[in-house]
Amino acid sequence: MIDMNFRIFRFDPEKDKEPYFRHYTVLAEPWERLLDCLNRIKWEQDGTLAYRMSCAHGVCGSDAMKINGRCALACQKLVKDYQGTEVVLEPLPGPGFPVLKDLMVDMAAFFKTIELVRPFLNASGTPEKERLQSPEERKKVDEVIRCILCACCVGACPVSNENEKFVGPAALVQAFRRIFDSRDNEKDQRMKQLDYPDGAWGCVNHFECTRVCPKEIPVTKSINLIKREIQKSKLS
Repeated sequence: MIDMNFRIFRFDPEKDKEPYFRHYTVLAEPWERLLDCLNRIKWEQDGTLAYRMSCAHGVCGSDAMKINGRCALACQKLVKDYQGTEVVLEPLPGPGFPVLKDLMVDMAAFFKTIELVRPFLNASGTPEKERLQSPEERKKVDEVIRCILCACCVGACPVSNENEKFVGPAALVQAFRRIFDSRDNEKDQRMKQLDYPDGAWGCVNHFECTRVCPKEIPVTKSINLIKREIQKSKLS
């Protein structure tokens, strides 16, 4: 067992004037996750600590937070990789994530942005059987369909942190999924929707979104492919 030291962001807008940090120490096995430590703190030391979690296996994305300065999922980070260091936990950063309490942020603005890009297949008519894709057509969107909407990319994006109007990397990944889906009938409309300064062109290639993505999606590359597709559409 290892002694793990945590410094955790605490703030209850209904009671606290300013955010502050509180220190905790827990015993953990090297193979456990930071989320296990958080649960132990809440269940055994401080029941007032607030954070989100659900599947605990990197599928739901609900436990996204800032871990030692980098946005990540607490359920994916192993204790052994933080042995001998103080683990600093903070909520997702940025104006789009106001703190509800401690590590739990308001995701309403994030999901509103996702809704704006219409994250659903738009195909006309009712087919007699499923709409088929060739392996080559499917391969175009294979990487981006791994997105779990955890918002790590948006929290890490310098542009999103400075410009609330920027549509953000998560929404652009969702748009990519439909623009390059051979079954979708609204490719041109989708590209026009993103062809403005705070749309696809708001990305200036910091690559932070790609670095933090827990599903290893090439987010920046996907955004640049959208830009290229927009440019091609104007030449045709």
